[in-house]
Amino acid sequence: MHGILEDFHSVPAILFSLGGFSGNHFHDFSDLVIPLYTTSKHFDGEVQFLVTDNRPWWITKFKGILRKLSRYDIISLDREQKSHCYPSIIIGLKYHKELGIDQSKSQDQLSMKDFRQFLRSTYSLKRRNAITIGDDMGKKPRLLIITRRKSRTFTNMGKITRMAASLGYNVVTAEPNISTSLWSVAQTVNSCDVLIGIHGAGLTNMLFLPDNAILIQIVPLGSIDGLARGYFGEPAVEMNLRYLEYKIKTKESSLSSKYHLDHVIITDPLSVHKQGWDAVRSTYLDKQNVKLDVRRFRTALLKALELLHQLSMYT
Repeated sequence: MHGILEDFHSVPAILFSLGGFSGNHFHDFSDLVIPLYTTSKHFDGEVQFLVTDNRPWWITKFKGILRKLSRYDIISLDREQKSHCYPSIIIGLKYHKELGIDQSKSQDQLSMKDFRQFLRSTYSLKRRNAITIGDDMGKKPRLLIITRRKSRTFTNMGKITRMAASLGYNVVTAEPNISTSLWSVAQTVNSCDVLIGIHGAGLTNMLFLPDNAILIQIVPLGSIDGLARGYFGEPAVEMNLRYLEYKIKTKESSLSSKYHLDHVIITDPLSVHKQGWDAVRSTYLDKQNVKLDVRRFRTALLKALELLHQLSMYT
């Protein structure tokens, strides 16, 4: 009778699952990457990661972060034939809150400031601070518009980019997706001073913005204001970013052409909320696009310029 193969390890281990909502960029960071950082950082690399529900593409996507947190190969336990013995093991990750860290609950008093510095180091990001305009009008702030393809898309991108350019922005667009290199995304976002996008997982990339940069979240119809602020507005402030919010009007939503203006979906979104999250997601997130009123939105972009100018007065 053959004995069970055993491996004895001299370092502790952390066991966690890659199931759940992994694959959604927001949940990748909020549910996995940030909790993994807070759980493992104090080991200074001397810890081994054990995963269940393994998704090899996820390991590939976040390999830079994983290698900075552990000097050892990741072990997938789902098909592992050996027994592994560790001096100690942590089962599960220490989750604090949406896209954030509660410093009072962190073993090493870690904060989102520390995590963003960790990201800068991991991805060799050069810019620590956003542009300061001052009196040098030749310096153009770089504006990144996060685009989407399947839902919550901007249907008048041309007008938006032309208007932004007329105000003095250097406009860049990007559509990060699961196949996009995270290194490439990090470099692009870090090169920008203002990030704009409709509420959605793509706004998670604000993690790579330089300090004092500005996030402008476009909030679609559907009474999801609280959700939008909780997912991105409040975390942005804790990341040392400035946050602006633009709530669209009914005429800016594609729902206004699908339903009569007195339809309950337009007039009473909370009644849809009572039907549960699936109804809200299907109605207001999966089936809504946005045609920005560029004249109205111009005010938000001017406010962002004002904030960048104010920054220069105190630096």
